[in-house]
Amino acid sequence: MLVVSTYELGHQPLSAATATAALTGAGHLVRAADLAIGGLEPADVDWAEGLALSVPMHTAMRLALQVAGAVRQRRPGMAVCFFGLYAGTGAAAPIGAPAPAVVAGEYEDGLVAWAGGGDPGPAVQLSRGASRLPQRSAWPELGRYTHLAVAGELRPVGSVAASRGCSHRCRHCPVPVVYDGRVRTVDRDVVSADVDALVAAGARHVSFADPDFLNAPRHARRVLAAVHDRHPGLTFDLTVKVEHLLRHRDLLPELAGSGCAFVVSALESVDDSVLRVLRKGHTAAQASEAVVALRSLGVELRPSWLPFTPWTTPESLVAMMDFVVAHDLVANVDPVQYSVRLLLPEGSLLLGEATLAPHLGGYDPARLSWAWSHPDPGIDALQGDIAELVEARVGEPTERTFEEVEGLLRAYAGRRPGVEPPPRPAPGEVSAGPEGDRPHLTEAWFCCSEPTGAQLATLVPLSGPGGG
Repeated sequence: MLVVSTYELGHQPLSAATATAALTGAGHLVRAADLAIGGLEPADVDWAEGLALSVPMHTAMRLALQVAGAVRQRRPGMAVCFFGLYAGTGAAAPIGAPAPAVVAGEYEDGLVAWAGGGDPGPAVQLSRGASRLPQRSAWPELGRYTHLAVAGELRPVGSVAASRGCSHRCRHCPVPVVYDGRVRTVDRDVVSADVDALVAAGARHVSFADPDFLNAPRHARRVLAAVHDRHPGLTFDLTVKVEHLLRHRDLLPELAGSGCAFVVSALESVDDSVLRVLRKGHTAAQASEAVVALRSLGVELRPSWLPFTPWTTPESLVAMMDFVVAHDLVANVDPVQYSVRLLLPEGSLLLGEATLAPHLGGYDPARLSWAWSHPDPGIDALQGDIAELVEARVGEPTERTFEEVEGLLRAYAGRRPGVEPPPRPAPGEVSAGPEGDRPHLTEAWFCCSEPTGAQLATLVPLSGPGGG
């Protein structure tokens, strides 16, 4: 079996490493390839009897479809399986016969059944199975992946997960399309053993890949206690909803005391009407409260945003920038976040939203999303300009890119007759952050972002036809 990862947020691939463990545990020979940092060797394609593609996010699936097509050109009839959260999104794209297998959710048992020549089972599988320790040895060493930038140094990072799925049903998120409000925890001993392996491989920081680390707060508390007890100098980051940060305030001191470097939280918008449509479960005022609550404990919140939706207004875009300035978050936001446009994959919970219907177009199989247009064409053009700008500025100072993006947004808001963009608030109106660099990962792209031109360009077709 050839297991391929195309993109996993700059990390050594956790999903693919777990799949590798499942396949080797069942007696299969496995070769692994991470196309985020290297190419796909024709010799590996010729050697393999099956191709298993890890697709835990949108970008990964878009890239994986190209890989599958290239492999099928070289090896017509090659058995292909997509596994992971996005496996059912676009897997029917024309990559040749036979049709690919699809296993989303708890994918390990279905993947093993497929590799053995059997029926992989339903496209979505949520049965609770035994937790498997990811097989890290098959993948490139940690130094080739994202690092934590903090205190003037770069620390190798490993990716672990204490749970999969989510107990919430935010309507723009792909997780509830598969898990439908369910959470599957990973055995605490397996998480601890995986962290041990990562630390032995050089990790000085771990990113918890859970969609929301506090979906199962008692489990999360036990995992953190176990990890901190074994590795007291290890730092970590995690993702938590605003709603959970406020509901579980009693846990926040434990997070801070155990080595939390920062928390990622999907603020999405500061327009409460948009937050209600998305069913985010928080308001803009509560987002502010969460920033202050974490910062009072010495932990920074790094927001992710969804600026461009059919309900976006020029005022809401400017308000987002005002929020960032007022909360001293300029250094906390990866600039790509200012360009994110709503994705509507197959099965999106937003497809039944009445206020979306007038703006909805057809399904675009190339982009794996339903097309939509803003009632103001200028806002669609603005999104494209910002996306182009932030990709061109990768590696440049965040503050400089912020100023350019803010300039575009404020200029657009002021173009309408008789309307002037509101004045920019003074920094620190709510809560001033620490001086100096904020802890952050060197990989700036997120799962909700479209693939960059550079990512798409790296996937060159294999020469073919080949052996086998």
